[in-house]
Amino acid sequence: MDGVYDRRAPKRDITLSLDEDILHRAQSLPGDLSERVEKMLADEVAKADRESRLDATIAALNDFDARYGSFADDHLDHL
Repeated sequence: MDGVYDRRAPKRDITLSLDEDILHRAQSLPGDLSERVEKMLADEVAKADRESRLDATIAALNDFDARYGSFADDHLDHL
């Protein structure tokens, strides 16, 4: 496993419907279109994973705060 996904996993042919203009423009760029699309999808998956972990962390911290109170609350009286 390398980062977000297993780069050694077998490739699979799929069918996509893309805007003809953007497809034509993307095909004129250097490099392999499939590799570029795969990288963009990997970036989106990584972003979604980060957001999911952040949401879970925030929920856990809020739960901890609701159960035990905030560490800061014990020290705010001194300010």
